[in-house]
Amino acid sequence: MAIRTAGKLFKDLVRQRVISTSIGPSRHCSSAAASAPKIPHSSKKGRRLLTGATIGLIIAGGAYVSTVDEATFCGWLFSATKLVNPFFALLDAEKAHTLAVAAASRGWVPREKRPDPAILGLEVWGRKFSNPVGLSAGFDKNAEAVEGLLGMGFGFVEVGSVTPVPQEGNIRPRIFRLRQEGAIINRCGFNSEGIVAVAKRLGAQHGKRKLETSSSSSPSNDEAKHGGKAGPGILGVNLGKNKTSEDAAADYVQGVHTLSQYADYLVINVSSPNTPGLRMLQGRKQLKDLVKRVQAARDEMQWGEEGPPPLLVKIAPDLSKDDLEDIAAVALALRLDGLIISNTTISRPDPVDKNPVSAEAGGLSGEPLFNLSTNILKEMYVLTRGKIPLIGCGGISSGEDAYKKIRAGATLVQLYTAFAYGGPALIPQIKAELAECLERDGFKSIHEAVGADCR
Repeated sequence: MAIRTAGKLFKDLVRQRVISTSIGPSRHCSSAAASAPKIPHSSKKGRRLLTGATIGLIIAGGAYVSTVDEATFCGWLFSATKLVNPFFALLDAEKAHTLAVAAASRGWVPREKRPDPAILGLEVWGRKFSNPVGLSAGFDKNAEAVEGLLGMGFGFVEVGSVTPVPQEGNIRPRIFRLRQEGAIINRCGFNSEGIVAVAKRLGAQHGKRKLETSSSSSPSNDEAKHGGKAGPGILGVNLGKNKTSEDAAADYVQGVHTLSQYADYLVINVSSPNTPGLRMLQGRKQLKDLVKRVQAARDEMQWGEEGPPPLLVKIAPDLSKDDLEDIAAVALALRLDGLIISNTTISRPDPVDKNPVSAEAGGLSGEPLFNLSTNILKEMYVLTRGKIPLIGCGGISSGEDAYKKIRAGATLVQLYTAFAYGGPALIPQIKAELAECLERDGFKSIHEAVGADCR
């Protein structure tokens, strides 16, 4: 079985390599939807390096798998991706990101075949997660690689931010690595292909996943399946506003009307530091008015038995105590389904402030954000009295980090920067370490550990 898998991977890779030679030059961030994502002409060197390295790994794997089972081979594939990471480090940060998304969209990434530890399974919003580790918005902005990313073993993947009208975002360069500090500064500015392009992709992927799920499921199997509307894995859609829009709420409402049918949950992003005036929407009155309009737009649509998708708000880490109290009051009063804590920070905590790159404008993500975002998370858990599910995001690079977020009040966690540096091999590592942390401290489930440091 493993040999056949390696052979199929090799054939698919060769076929895709031949097809890719006919792909045209670079596309802008706001280009119209295409049947497959295009790799910029300027990253041909990186594409050749990645393809050569991947072919070599598959050939080596083909020789190795004859003596191992599928689970062992799967683990080997994830570990082998560490050999590819140095090739991405040679490229410009945004070119490397574009290449990574393209690789995931084509299935040039390992697929997790091993079941998650049972202790990591949990239910939130009536949806079953096989594990609480998700990929945050910002990686797959245009929903190009949902299937590949979920296949790598994330419990959930959040796409976006998606704006109603296509926009290119800020001028390049706009992504800067601080590798030594495990951080990234970005000022992308909601570069998006727009709602129409994303809806087409999500619609096609939704139908494909539902078909595959229905054909592979057994009618006699009464076991509850982990996943969302379209099958295994939970899909979140993060909504943004256009830079020039004068009515922010109308932009979010348009996103709800167009994309909510494909989403297992929706996110109102009012916390990016790279869109002028966006963070002002976190004020008590502004946020209350915005959430009420978006909730009304969602609830006026027709839904089946499963009901409408949960609605969350993503907030910034650069908030005062009064700001947090206002947001908590709005969340409780309007029965918001959840909060994501947090987005990137405009501050430059130690040791980032000593790096010359820290002078670049934009939001900081990665390890230096961990303490700041975790403290905000803990405060919000206390302010909401544990009544609202929180997603902890910011600086997670290990299972221990994820565990600390959960003890601080997070029900689910998200990563991005660490995944950009560590690649696919980081996902099973974090899940295994998180399971060990729970068992070490005597917890039998994620839910038991949520908010443990606040009690």
